Amino acid sequence: MTTDAIRRRGEQPRAAIGALAVLLLALIVAAIVFAPPARSQGEGGARYTGVASCAGSTCHGRMEGDGTVVRQDELMRWQEPSTAGGAHSRAWAVLGNSRSQFIARNLGIGDPTAAPMCLGCHSTAGASRRAPVEDGVGCESCHGPAGGWIASHYAGVGTNADPDREMREKHLSNLRAGLWKLEDPVVRAGVCVDCHFGAAGEGQFVTHRIMAAGHPRISFELDLFSSLQAHHHEDADYGWRKFGSGGARTDHVQMWAVGQAVALERSLSLFQSRRGTEGMFPEFYFLDCHSCHRRIFDQAKPVKSSVDNPARAGIPEGMPPYNDENLIMLAAAARVAAPALADQLAARTAAFHKAMATDRASAVAAAAQLGQTVSALKSAFASRSFSGADAFALVDAIAAKATTERFTDYSGSQQAVMGVDTLLNSMVSSGRITVGAAAGIRADIDRAYSSVKDPNAYKAADFQASLGSAVNSIRALR
Repeated sequence: MTTDAIRRRGEQPRAAIGALAVLLLALIVAAIVFAPPARSQGEGGARYTGVASCAGSTCHGRMEGDGTVVRQDELMRWQEPSTAGGAHSRAWAVLGNSRSQFIARNLGIGDPTAAPMCLGCHSTAGASRRAPVEDGVGCESCHGPAGGWIASHYAGVGTNADPDREMREKHLSNLRAGLWKLEDPVVRAGVCVDCHFGAAGEGQFVTHRIMAAGHPRISFELDLFSSLQAHHHEDADYGWRKFGSGGARTDHVQMWAVGQAVALERSLSLFQSRRGTEGMFPEFYFLDCHSCHRRIFDQAKPVKSSVDNPARAGIPEGMPPYNDENLIMLAAAARVAAPALADQLAARTAAFHKAMATDRASAVAAAAQLGQTVSALKSAFASRSFSGADAFALVDAIAAKATTERFTDYSGSQQAVMGVDTLLNSMVSSGRITVGAAAGIRADIDRAYSSVKDPNAYKAADFQASLGSAVNSIRALR
């Protein structure tokens, strides 16, 4: 994730204006085009048909978004040449640029546009799929291989007296035929973390060695990334089709909370696997980069560069901690949405950090215990709805002393400001506050983003102060 993109994320409320995608171009390019396509949805022997199968003018290939049910210009929006919304279409093409060539030379993998290590991430055609490699990350990387459901998908509606119910049944039929149910936050997160976090297969995991060769750090937040890639409107048609009710809409707070749980669940699962080590070394991908990557000065009087973190009490000085950016957010969400599991999460988090300083066997066992709690939290979040009052409560939880004390490193703070911004936008989309009120406190959000603009200039106290200012402005709107 690039730091300039984080600053740009805050320039307009998402619910107020669609130009948010432009503001996060750098973030989405770093996170999407350097990430593997979905693998977790049981694709088996399903047939891929390629982007061209979606491109008809009566389907998704129009030049104007004037369709009666869906926009029908989705392909054009997917192909936008300079915005975050078009980043998936550029995923393969970016392998030909100078940065990708530099990374490939450092890794000794030859031409990155043909290297399995890259194609697994940059094209739906990765892993020997029958899709044009130049499509990049095409429609089926997110919606699933279309061979089983494309015929019913493009069949029209309006043949009976209740077209809304007919649209719903058509969608359910498509799901039964293999379309992935992205309106379900657990399913969507499962697709996205394969792409934006990592998976077990070859070509699906950005190791520390790949990052050392020049690849950007991977970062992920489900609701934010979903908004950047949304090529549709959530209207009554969408509500009927996806949820069976014209008034139903995506629960953005739930999407954020489930995304945090699934990202951590995937991280812990991979850590316990062979991905947890590389040769005799630990796989540094799982550790907090900026607990070590700080400016170092050789001087007579040493200066302590680390900041005390109460949640990492069992980790000796100088030993890099596990990257707990999602753990911090999950702890805040648990206090509000699943308090019965919050204490267990805290205890198992402490035990995991302590085990990391013991040996790998102890750390793997503790990760398994923590993973059980995270999985329970994922289920708890997915089974409940979140109200506008919950969004305010979650902002309070993120800004509570027990949480802010854990913002001692860049990555956790980055998640915090994205989380607060996402929750603010959910308040707008739910009608809890007005677009104008949200825009009125944009300057406070921007200052929090500025505090995580540069990893090398990050200062925990400055971030905590700027986040507190933004939170106080949101609380005033309650």
